[in-house]
Order: sequence, then structure tokens, then C-alpha cells
Amino acid sequence: MASQNFVDYVKICCRSGKGGAGSVHMMRNRTTSKGGPDGGDGGRGGHVIVRGSSHKWTLLHLKYQKHVIAGHGERGSGNHKHGADGEDKIIDVPLGTIIRDVETDKFVCEITEEGQSEIISKGGLGGRGNDHFKSPTNQSPQYAQPGQDGLEEWKILELKLLGDVGLVGFPNAGKSTLLSVVSAAKPEIADYPFTTLRPNLGMVAYRDDRSFVMADIPGIIEGAADGKGLGVRFLRHIERNPVLLFLVPADADDIVAEYRTLLAELEKYNPEMLDKQRILTVSKSDLLDDELEAEMRDELKKEAPNLNPLFFSSAAHKNLDYLKDQIMAAIEDANPDTGLSKGPFAPLPPPLAK
Repeated sequence: MASQNFVDYVKICCRSGKGGAGSVHMMRNRTTSKGGPDGGDGGRGGHVIVRGSSHKWTLLHLKYQKHVIAGHGERGSGNHKHGADGEDKIIDVPLGTIIRDVETDKFVCEITEEGQSEIISKGGLGGRGNDHFKSPTNQSPQYAQPGQDGLEEWKILELKLLGDVGLVGFPNAGKSTLLSVVSAAKPEIADYPFTTLRPNLGMVAYRDDRSFVMADIPGIIEGAADGKGLGVRFLRHIERNPVLLFLVPADADDIVAEYRTLLAELEKYNPEMLDKQRILTVSKSDLLDDELEAEMRDELKKEAPNLNPLFFSSAAHKNLDYLKDQIMAAIEDANPDTGLSKGPFAPLPPPLAK
């Protein structure tokens, strides 16, 4: 997916259909000259519906489609014939899409499953025909209900990526490089900050034909939760990830301070994010000798005693298989139904000697 084609936020105007009017009609045929009322009901107006599709990865197809208009219901007719319902307008959206009302900012629905359908703008009800209004004192009503008007509402569609593990780190921490090495994703990579300007997803193959989805978002900087840098626009993409993989580069000026800042920004944005499974790693560890690696490990363990930092290098393919083992174990911990649970933030054993 080209990064310039990744759209995760759109506003659209949803116009549902008007209901058809009920019919005013009296039964007339060859044998009945003055029959009773037999007007049928009008059809309902069409709904505007969102439907989950695993074939969609972005909201790009809605970027230039600002108005979504459903069909109107048809009028009822004689002989108790109901009018046809208006045509529903179905919008396919990626899994992980949230819909909110523009005026009230009220949550409408969330699409998380393939084929899941939700009505976001209901069509107007069809009017009742005059057959419904007959009574002993009014056996020939000459009126019926008009159809109910449809709705015209602006909705916000916001995509939050559905991944198994989210990469958290400062710009140039090596997130995109890791994603490109362990998956088939091809994010833009360079040696300057904010190379990644759009979230990227990669499918990582694992043993026994298993796999997991890794999500890379633009780098976090201090003040991101307040909108600084790329701000909260992309922090939402890791809200859904059950596992967070923290990357602190080996060439950082202060690895402990970087880890603290990352935690602080996540907590400020959404404190519940600190309840997720967490893996602490040091990237670019091919720059370190054994003595310096041991020193950094001790520093990080003092800061996070429940996390055993994992040192890896994407460029040198150092400890990548072991890293995937730990990610899969953390995913299973976060989803106990898929495997044995060792509890949140379980300490990781040291990597196997290379």
C-alpha cells in the first residue's frame, strides 16, 4: 500500500431515504362497486449501512465521496399492495473502523468483524395506507399517512488499525527496518527522523504456519499526547494492539530516559495502554560489544524490573527468531484462549547464545 494512499479519517454526509406515502384507495372490481379501503403501506426509505471488509485497508475510497445517498421508498397502492423499500446504500470499510456523529461526537458503532453490518442512518418509515384507519364510525377513510422523512447527518469514520503487536519508539528507532525484515511490508526507510508518515502493517510468518500482524506507526516524541509532532493522530492506531513492543535504539543518548518518555506519553494519551502486554527491546544492538550490552541491560532492568530487555539487530539479523518467539508468547498471554497464559508483563528469559 503506498503511504500517500493511506487515509484513516474521513467525514461523509449520509442521507437516508424518505419513506413512501400510504395509499388512499377503495376496493373496486367487477363484483364490488363500493368496497372498503384497501390502500397499502408505503415502503421504508433506504438505510445507510457500513459493512466490515477484510479486503479494505484504508478509507481512501471514501476520501472524495462526501455524500452517500440511499433510495426513497415507493408509495403504497390498492389491493393492500405495499410500496417497495428504498435501496440501501452499503459502504464497505476496513476492520477497525469507528463511526461517530459530527455534531454530537457521539459514538455510533465499531466495525471489527468481516461482514459485520451496522445502520448509521436509518431510512424513514413508510406511511400507513387508509386500510389501517377504518373503524365502525369511519368505514371509508379518505386519508393515509405520508412517509417519514429520511435523515441527513454528517458522520466521522476513523480507522484504528487492528494489529497483534504495535511498535512504539522515537523516530529513527528502527521500527520500519524491523517491519521490513520480518514481514513482506516495504515501508520507507531512511536515516532521518519521521521517515514514516503513515502507519504500516506487516504480516509476520511464524512456526507451524502461524502468523501475527505487526503495526508500525510514526515515531513518538515528547509531547505527542498533546498533539506535538504528529501528535495523537497516529497514537490511536496502537490502542487496539494487545501487545506493545518498545524499541529503544542502542545509540540513544539515554536509553532509560527514552523508555520513560515513551511510557509517559502513552499514559497521558490513554492510561489503559499501560495495562497491555509489554516487551522492551534495544534495537541496533550490533553496535554494542558484550560489556556495553550487559551495562545497558542492568540499567533497563533497574527501570523495569519485570521486563528483561531483549537486544536485537534487524541489519545483522541478531535475535530476530527469538524476538518473534517472545512476541507470539506475549500475544498468547494477552489472549488466553489461544494458549497458556503466564500473566501480564511476565519476565522474558535471556536470549539463546548465538
